[in-house]
Amino acid sequence: MTITPTLRMPELGDPGRSLAALEYWLRAYRRTWRSSAVTAFVMPLLFLGAFGGGLGKLVDSGGQGQLDGVPYLKFVAPGILAGAAMQSAFSESTWPVLSSRKWNGHYQAQAGSPLTIPDIVTGHLLFIVFRLGLGAIAFALVGSLVGAFSPGRVILAVPVAVLTGLAHAAPLIAFAITRESDTDFSLLMRFVMTPLFLFAGTFFPISQFPAAVEVLAWITPLWHGTQLCRDLSMGDAGLLASAGHLAYLLLWCAGGYALALRAYRKMLLS
Repeated sequence: MTITPTLRMPELGDPGRSLAALEYWLRAYRRTWRSSAVTAFVMPLLFLGAFGGGLGKLVDSGGQGQLDGVPYLKFVAPGILAGAAMQSAFSESTWPVLSSRKWNGHYQAQAGSPLTIPDIVTGHLLFIVFRLGLGAIAFALVGSLVGAFSPGRVILAVPVAVLTGLAHAAPLIAFAITRESDTDFSLLMRFVMTPLFLFAGTFFPISQFPAAVEVLAWITPLWHGTQLCRDLSMGDAGLLASAGHLAYLLLWCAGGYALALRAYRKMLLS
């Protein structure tokens, strides 16, 4: 008798119960939304002012150093949009997850309710998407006001930035739920998040790297998110290339979600 292996799609949370899990995070967010809203508008000003207005003047001096034939501000802004979503995903998917399991125990409370593990995971990821969306919209608004984006084009780049953040958040929560202390998160920020932000095509084309480093950049989800945000905001997006970037980001989301389900079951039900 031959047994043929089958591929199983990750179990999705029930929509109603997932929204109930999301409600907890939204209620908790009501206590901190003012400070996060201020940060969401201040950070784009700082980033775009420093890299677009400051460094950009040096790069664009005399018209000699424009990247891909566009002013540096317009080149770097889509990359920072995607990179900022990635940074937010790291923050939202590490300490809050550990706190929910180890310090305040609200994951255990949810697991003891009618909510299933897929409901808990989906509800938290929905809140992360909500936070990423607010940040991306704020960045796009500020960038449009300072001339970094065309308002009509950046609308398409905003959901891509959110998807880029989710592609990092899904595997990150699978990692964070298994931690016993937050020491690993500091290492993750220093040795994973920061190099990604600097070397995934955010500030200059990765073709300037040695071939081996360029290949490493290609396999990061941030590079794909950066490229697609840049192509969309500049009106240069091709159908095949865009589909490839989207497929790769979705693959990270689906794979991370499957890992999260397994990790949450192990930590909350064992």
